[in-house]
Amino acid sequence: MLTRRAIVGVAVAMPALILGRPAKAAKFSLKMGCDLVDTHPGVIRSREAADAIRRETQGDVDIRIFPNNQLGSAQEMLSQIRNGAVDFYPAAAAGLSALVPVAGISSLGFAFSGYDQVWTSLDGKLGEFIRGEIAKTNSIIALDAMWDNGFRQITNSVRPIETPADLKGIKLRVPIAPMYTSMFAALGAAPTGLSIAELYTSLQTKLVDGQENPLVIIDLYKFYEVQKYCSLTNHMWDGWWILVNQRSWERMPPELRNTVAGHLNEAARAMRADVAKLNDGVTERLTKHGLAINKIADTSVFRQALRESGFYSKWRETYGAEAWSALESTTGPLI
Repeated sequence: MLTRRAIVGVAVAMPALILGRPAKAAKFSLKMGCDLVDTHPGVIRSREAADAIRRETQGDVDIRIFPNNQLGSAQEMLSQIRNGAVDFYPAAAAGLSALVPVAGISSLGFAFSGYDQVWTSLDGKLGEFIRGEIAKTNSIIALDAMWDNGFRQITNSVRPIETPADLKGIKLRVPIAPMYTSMFAALGAAPTGLSIAELYTSLQTKLVDGQENPLVIIDLYKFYEVQKYCSLTNHMWDGWWILVNQRSWERMPPELRNTVAGHLNEAARAMRADVAKLNDGVTERLTKHGLAINKIADTSVFRQALRESGFYSKWRETYGAEAWSALESTTGPLI
């Protein structure tokens, strides 16, 4: 006969019998830090990739995603990826240029005419050169496929931007990177380096007059609530390199590295398509939110202003002949 204690014991044990054994612990528990909001396609696709990696490796590799600056600012996470506190980090090319100067070449002002040129360069000769320079840090490596941040546009609360003269004196927030400061100073603006986490409040309090970002970011971060004009300048293309801490990477056996890299590169290409779809309707959405949008019909006047200011000559000297040649093999002569 079962005693009351025995019955209670069986009842307590039943959930364990039903659920089975606990899931095994991952051999490689890894973290990806990110400064994008939770709803951004890069974050969504990274989570999908992490799930696929977990399934394919039977739980041996567990990548946890921490978006929205949960692990610190962009500058802090760039430091963390180097020392191993973070294992993966999608670093904006311009921000990465503080550590690997040539990474900023993909954001050169008014260089690319469209996406055909962007992906020809970054999936090809120029991208290969940049990844080689990143590897020379001996602390991080970059996966093959970049995330797409998009062509950048200018918003402000002062006036529409039609020519370089319209930028004169406008206090414009830019990422904390020399390329941005250099370009907008050459065009007559007053660039101010701020993190994106500070940007909405800075626009709201008029610490700065405007900012520049891809339309998807302008939409997701609701900058239209604190801006009046949006000028479609396409002045720079920007993207993120998926960085991996070298020690974390080398601890994994080659077959696991191949699985991780394969899924994350696939996710990067999927998010490119996501961004393209979002861009299809974003102008209409922003207009409905009250932004006055104007399109620059001819951006050659901006390129000419940069050429005359010595902007391109300066950056060719900074990046070196090999990198510049790789860029111009796609864009054509810039000087």
